Amino acid sequence: MEDKKNLLRNLPGVDKILEQKEIKTFLEKLPRSYVVEVIRQILDETRKEILSGNLNIFKSDQVIRKIKKALDKNTHRSLQRVINATGIILHTNLGRAFLSESAQAAVQNIIKGYSNLEFNLQTGKRGSRYSHVEDILCKITGAESALVVNNNAAAVMLVLGTLAKDREVIVSRGQLVEIGGSFRVPDVMSASGAKLVEVGTTNKTYISDYENAITENTALLLKVHTSNFRVVGFTNEATSEELVNLGRRKGLPVFEDLGSGFLVELFKWGITDEPTVQQSIKSGIDVVSFSGDKLLGGPQAGIIVGKKVYVDKMKKNPLTRALRVDKMTIAALEATLWEYLDSEKVVRTNPTLALLTMDKEKLHEKALKLKGMLEEALESSVSLAIEKGFSKAGGGSLPLQELPTYLVTLVPQEITVETAAAKLRDASIPVVTRIIDDKLAFDPRTITDEEMSLLVQSVKDVITP
Repeated sequence: MEDKKNLLRNLPGVDKILEQKEIKTFLEKLPRSYVVEVIRQILDETRKEILSGNLNIFKSDQVIRKIKKALDKNTHRSLQRVINATGIILHTNLGRAFLSESAQAAVQNIIKGYSNLEFNLQTGKRGSRYSHVEDILCKITGAESALVVNNNAAAVMLVLGTLAKDREVIVSRGQLVEIGGSFRVPDVMSASGAKLVEVGTTNKTYISDYENAITENTALLLKVHTSNFRVVGFTNEATSEELVNLGRRKGLPVFEDLGSGFLVELFKWGITDEPTVQQSIKSGIDVVSFSGDKLLGGPQAGIIVGKKVYVDKMKKNPLTRALRVDKMTIAALEATLWEYLDSEKVVRTNPTLALLTMDKEKLHEKALKLKGMLEEALESSVSLAIEKGFSKAGGGSLPLQELPTYLVTLVPQEITVETAAAKLRDASIPVVTRIIDDKLAFDPRTITDEEMSLLVQSVKDVITP
């Protein structure tokens, strides 16, 4: 009982804690009343721990550290940057693609003041926000016209709602994918007002299946690229050329939802399982849609390219205004697209493409560097090793593609792997990692050079608090 009384008596008061140098800095960022409230809360929790018999809970510097951590957590916004150590390049839950340096600079420049978003500087009259990216999209893809909305699901809805509202759209059963977050192609079609007509089977659909399903109420032939899965083995699907020829004979437009949307071929890096937008346009497809923040490596957007006669109709659809993108998206997308004019250089400057094509030697070097930094910071408190593993494209892209990598694995000695992973997510600079074979696995592919020391500090805070 006497020990409890002494510990309670020695707890520092609120005023004394406010005088601490590391606490004073928070008074510059947060209201004094809030800082005092947090201090009192931590002190109350400490008193309860002591009274419950946990006499090891109290050390003055421990209390200050708990207060500092609580205050530090509240100086961060809800949406914050995290370190992606999973090796999943287009991690949907972590924001998918991050922008190139030129795209970041373009956004930074455009948000500093006013812009010519919808103002034609030549005529002095109102302009179109889409004009800033339409020409460059047409130049890269070979399409006649282009339009950008806020994501690819919106693009699909706009195309179908414009070209096939209250009419039939024919699609293969094997292409009725679920996009993610339980959003399914049939649901998007239904929301657009189009009527779904399924043909063929899951694994085999022929061009004759489409032709036999055409009626006087048919408005469109739809081809959906199964970005997030593959049907392999005993299969058949109608080619783009076959659909185009059928569409021409029957006077029907053909729409292809490419999903991920590659704009450059990566054959020499062993990535062959994804068609490019240019190939679809060259095959004669009338309208193509794809994402901006997947394999393109730009901001979130739904990009529509194709024949002018069809894209012009979409531009006039009232829904286009509800789905439009803002100046930051347009600035980032324009800068990202300009890099694609140099197909060799873009593989280095576009982060998504650079991560997809990173060679094993560089990955091994990064793994060695990270392991060395962790060993120096943690000394003997963990078990560290370098193991071979695989990264993933993610974001519903390249589902069969395994990208060889080197993993830095870590086994803590004082806490469980699950506890360490949870604490890393709660660190001042959150780190998201994988657990493989009861080890924390850090994949250097998705850890930038500038994030190395930040990751090490977060791990150190968790392992040696």
